[in-house]
Amino acid sequence: MTAPVRICAVTGSRADFGLYRWVLHELNEDSRFAVEVAVTGMHLSPEFGLTVRDVEAAGLPVSARVETLLSSDTGVGVAKAMALGVLGFAERWGQAGEGGRPDLVMVLGDRFEMFAAAQTAFILRIPIVHLFGGDVTEGAFDDGLRHGISKMAALHFTSNEVARARLIRMGEPPERVFTVGSPGLDHLHRTERLDRAGLEAALGFALKPRNVLVTFHPVTLDLTSSAQQMDEVLSALDGLGPDVGLIFTLPNADTEGRALIARIEGFVAAHPNAIARTSLGTRNYLSALAIVDVVAGNSSSGLYEAPSFGTPTVNIGDRQTGRLKAESVIDCPAERGAVTAAIAQAFARGRRPTVNPYGDGHSAQRIRDVLADLVDHGTNLSALVGKGFHDGVRDGRQG
Repeated sequence: MTAPVRICAVTGSRADFGLYRWVLHELNEDSRFAVEVAVTGMHLSPEFGLTVRDVEAAGLPVSARVETLLSSDTGVGVAKAMALGVLGFAERWGQAGEGGRPDLVMVLGDRFEMFAAAQTAFILRIPIVHLFGGDVTEGAFDDGLRHGISKMAALHFTSNEVARARLIRMGEPPERVFTVGSPGLDHLHRTERLDRAGLEAALGFALKPRNVLVTFHPVTLDLTSSAQQMDEVLSALDGLGPDVGLIFTLPNADTEGRALIARIEGFVAAHPNAIARTSLGTRNYLSALAIVDVVAGNSSSGLYEAPSFGTPTVNIGDRQTGRLKAESVIDCPAERGAVTAAIAQAFARGRRPTVNPYGDGHSAQRIRDVLADLVDHGTNLSALVGKGFHDGVRDGRQG
């Protein structure tokens, strides 16, 4: 019997593991594959909730723990964290046998931990499977990292056709690029959600007549600092009054992340109508999306997941500029007056059925089917590392 294909998925945060989860489940249930997880980044930090426990609770084998986070979140600190990632992944994947070199490395999106893993796999000639390539976020250096990963990747699973066409224009062979939708939407069919009372109990927080779920991450390319933008956002939220509940999920470990956390924690301490959590966990987060009146901030979840619940999103600043957006997404600059007006518009719109441009929630099966087809046809996976530069515009046609 042929040995199963070993796939090592790299996860660095609660956010990307939530997107991965059902993809890994589908592959893990298939005897043609042996799934393992390399855990890094915020997962291993008590400061960010030690969310490696979520991976372990999902029943997935953790083959590597690669420490990367430093106490500094400056640009220099992040660059050094990337270097630590390369060292850690090289040490693990440079070994033969169990827990060592896998057959495929799977990475997702645009985080610096993912870039470090992709660099290492590429140099070691391990084929890379990349999820969410071809997207655009003009307001963060994530764009450069994401496109860099795409150029090193052997296979691509995109969330939409626009992203697929963009990758092909970047020179990726069309036969290597598959549109599957956002795997984060698979939770819609697979994760049982809490009702209002259950969510209140889980959060230890009494919801208000109206509620806003807030996630604001650092903005790494803006001329205005993340801290200044956060001050504007908090001023707008303060003006909503005590009858609006505010549920903050804390930002990630990018540059200035800790400064934002300090501001949020200070705000929550002075506002009984607000709470902050390092990580809500997938079930609580999706339950909140289905119950709150508005999602506000600059997280991709406001664009990817919130529309499937019909919940309006106030997308603040430029961090998500360039992404496809449902009609429920309201853009505004990170200025107090603009944020206040956008939240008022979102309250007035209310929750209503919305077409989500990121798919139908069946991405995991599509990804499994593509990979299984390669295995069934006896594809030499190592040969996938080599690829030509596609000079056409799309689908092989010159233009």
